Amino acid sequence: MGLASCCKRSDGSEPGRRKKKKDMAWRIFSLKELQLATNNFNYDNKLGEGGFGSVYWGQLWDGSQIAVKRLKSWSNKAEKEFAVEVKVLATVRHKSLLSLRGYCSEGQERLIIYDFMPNLSLHSHLHGQHAAECHLGWERRMKIAIDSAEGIAYLHHYATPHIIHRDVKASNVLLDSNFQARVADFGFAKLIPDGATHVTTKVKGTLGYLAPEYAMLGKASESCDVFSFGIMLLELASGKKPVEKVNPTTKLTITEWALPLARDKKFKEIADPKLKDVFDEDELRRMVLVGLICSQNNKEQRPIMSEVVELLKGESTDKLSNLENDDLFKPEQASSYQGSSVPDSSDCITEEKSSKADVMEDTVNSDETVPSAR
Repeated sequence: MGLASCCKRSDGSEPGRRKKKKDMAWRIFSLKELQLATNNFNYDNKLGEGGFGSVYWGQLWDGSQIAVKRLKSWSNKAEKEFAVEVKVLATVRHKSLLSLRGYCSEGQERLIIYDFMPNLSLHSHLHGQHAAECHLGWERRMKIAIDSAEGIAYLHHYATPHIIHRDVKASNVLLDSNFQARVADFGFAKLIPDGATHVTTKVKGTLGYLAPEYAMLGKASESCDVFSFGIMLLELASGKKPVEKVNPTTKLTITEWALPLARDKKFKEIADPKLKDVFDEDELRRMVLVGLICSQNNKEQRPIMSEVVELLKGESTDKLSNLENDDLFKPEQASSYQGSSVPDSSDCITEEKSSKADVMEDTVNSDETVPSAR
């Protein structure tokens, strides 16, 4: 079965065929069209590089800007990974998910085309090239948290079949010209059969964001995404990385650092110094508490993503009150701890070279079984 067949819509129509004008349909691009758009994949157009390959900025004949993810080398394994991402992207449409513009499959060239996100990634603003520019005030951070939560909740609860992202992190949340968050990079995504509670798979993802049950046992579930999202919320609130060095031999996770402060109600000490104390204290407390409840080790105690959205929006005072009174935040639960000897959060668990890019860090899922392209 060819790639186009595996990427048909639920109504049977193929990606390149427009059904209605308002359908936001993707299409098949020609290699020549993409070469023209990117100035033949010129180095000056390169946005980033990862395990999958390189991402280039381009401009189409109609003036619209695109991002083109180009497979760096052809192989049967890479072919499967390419098909998985296109297949997932072809089934999801949500304002907080990066949409597929199209794909190209000619000879040994495999390319995926998206809308260009001019404000790059959340990671670039927290830790990367835009960190010093302080574009993320509190209002934007809160909106990014809620929007990205809604995107992941869509994958978990409304997509058919349900989808586990498996690589939720700051570098996979892209920002458009209005700083609207778009969850991106579905190279690790897993489709969950009806009735399944988890899938057992090879561990893929980024250290610092991995849920313990997934890192140790390879059991991937929606709850693993919740854990990763919780880490990202703490990152968004504090400006800290998921894992930071305490000294040359010891590293401390963001949860180990934030939990004692939350138990002591010292939320202001958690806030990113770049905010210069300009934030909504209630919203900051809410974001930190939700981040910690999501990233706790006991997966049975984590909320589901629809509840995370509700909590972040502050829609239920009862649920927020229950959250603040959770055993996790009781001072008597606190215990002395030393920093963990954990790998750096930038280390990526893949069979490929870890990504260096702030934009669309590309990695692959080699154990997915899908029809390969012809």
